[in-house]
Amino acid sequence: MANEFFAEGGGDVAITMTPGDAGVLQVIAEGDKIFDKADEGGHPNLDRVKIMRAAIREKLDSS
Repeated sequence: MANEFFAEGGGDVAITMTPGDAGVLQVIAEGDKIFDKADEGGHPNLDRVKIMRAAIREKLDSS
């Protein structure tokens, strides 16, 4: 998943993926949370990863 995000944004967008205890996983792009495993009930599937890539692309297009 990290490779997908960095392929989309490269060095032009700040992306933070935060793994933690008990299976915590959050993805933050330019300060905005675009995924939280706890909120969504599990790991993202391929379609959800595509939606997150689109969110990253939007951040690049708006800057």
